[in-house]
Amino acid sequence: MQLVVSVPFRRNCVPQAKQGWRRAGIVCLLGAMMLAAGCSGAAGNNYQSRPFFLPEKDVMTHGRKTWFDNLLETDPGHARYVVSSGYQTDPPHRIAVLPFCNRVSGNYILDGVPLTRRNKRTREEWAWTNANRLRREVTGSLAEREFAVIPIPTIDAVLAYRGVNNCRKLKAVSAEELGRWLDADTVVYGEVLDYNAFYYFLAAGWRIGAKIRVVSTRDGHNFFSASDTRYSVDLRPAFDPTDILLNSVTTTTALRDVELARAEWEVVREIMLRLPIATNNVSQLRESAVYRERAMDSDQSDASPLLKPPEQLNSSPPGFYQDDSYPPETIPLPTADPPPSH
Repeated sequence: MQLVVSVPFRRNCVPQAKQGWRRAGIVCLLGAMMLAAGCSGAAGNNYQSRPFFLPEKDVMTHGRKTWFDNLLETDPGHARYVVSSGYQTDPPHRIAVLPFCNRVSGNYILDGVPLTRRNKRTREEWAWTNANRLRREVTGSLAEREFAVIPIPTIDAVLAYRGVNNCRKLKAVSAEELGRWLDADTVVYGEVLDYNAFYYFLAAGWRIGAKIRVVSTRDGHNFFSASDTRYSVDLRPAFDPTDILLNSVTTTTALRDVELARAEWEVVREIMLRLPIATNNVSQLRESAVYRERAMDSDQSDASPLLKPPEQLNSSPPGFYQDDSYPPETIPLPTADPPPSH
């Protein structure tokens, strides 16, 4: 009797064994690569010894929209701005962001049609609220920069005490007088140009527009001026009747309040990214901080506890670096008729 070995057994078993070895090899290789990557990352990620105070990258471009971003997000907005020629040699230092004037009605407007019928008082409150939202965004953007920013409650208290309670009265006061009241070398005027929602079935969103002027209180010239209108758009193209119906419903989610807040932040961000870095201010702030620390170490009781003496900073406005130049945080509001504005 002749013993015959099955050929199919050899054909199936050997390749399966080879495939098993291949799989094991691939798994081992991937594991080794992951282990090597983890080791190299751990070796190069000694974060506790990383130095501070290095040059930052893309400071004035990070978050700033490009033409591709505008195209991708269906946003035709474009910021227009002008910077004074002497901005770097004589930049703003202490800034007061004044109340913004709102050109838009205090009603909820959709596609140019007011959907609410608010009374006059309620419309005024909403117009103030919408304007103050953009004003706070501007204040926050300036506060994280190389400027000293006066708190909004302080500004509002001073203006209320002086009887400046609307845009007409605010524009009647010169920038020089406002600087004296607020102890600021710079004031920021702002206007709300657009504050509307739109809904076109397959597209919906918000359109927010603003304009600001950064003005010197010493001679009234503009340091910087800019305007921008931004579109926060949710676009959902569709051709099938069912898809058109569904998309027409889902685009309404773009009218949420959180989307409005993002549009407010974006219009201010695009404007403030155009405001150049005041390199003189950065240098002065660093020098002043070092001077203060040296004065504390040497226990010089006659040295300013805040910043360098004004005689060492020739470009600073009078009184700006004095200890008593900062206005109190709270100013009592008048109980009777306020004095007439000058």
